[in-house]
Amino acid sequence: MALVFRTVAQLAGISLSLLGWVLSCLTNYLPHWKNLNLDLNLMENWTMGLWQTCVIQEEGGMQCKDFDSFLALPAELRISRILMFLSNGLGFLGLLVSGFGLDCLRIGERQHELKKRLLILGGTLLWTAGIAALVPVSWVAYMTVQEFWDETIPEIVPRWEFGDALFIGWFAGFFLLLGGCLLNCVACSSQAPIASGHYAVAERQYLRQHLEMKNTHLEI
Repeated sequence: MALVFRTVAQLAGISLSLLGWVLSCLTNYLPHWKNLNLDLNLMENWTMGLWQTCVIQEEGGMQCKDFDSFLALPAELRISRILMFLSNGLGFLGLLVSGFGLDCLRIGERQHELKKRLLILGGTLLWTAGIAALVPVSWVAYMTVQEFWDETIPEIVPRWEFGDALFIGWFAGFFLLLGGCLLNCVACSSQAPIASGHYAVAERQYLRQHLEMKNTHLEI
């Protein structure tokens, strides 16, 4: 029963982490971190991401333009680019390391301590990737709220609001955190199970020793 629970927990942790990593990659490249609706032109919406700004028109579709300069961006967008790249890289590395530490993987099944360390390292990398994803989306969301309620800006000026990418980023960070913590908890809770083949070998060795001792007593 413990073996089944451990295996299910590992698979759940790696699945949540994989989902979180995919969502973090989408968050990095989607141009929907901020939305702007123009009251004067209801048929035109503006969106802003980390890499480009887009204009969505009901008749003309979507037209996007990349940012010309990295240094000209606001501080939250510059730092967000770096942190999102860090999250994507750490998430991929964490998934790779954790995969080699899973009990269901037959590679290195005799090196239980090594697989345990790989699982802990992978879980830590995934947990760090979750933090790196939550910080930029939360920072951009905070700055958006600050600008939306800024009393120094005239009321006639349109205000940026939350885009869909921010919510995807929050889910991505949460899944990465949950998956990494689950893998770490499973790895630290108990020793890695011995493969069924090893049980059979140990049992045969025990029976052989028992028979040898019994024959020795009979000879005496």
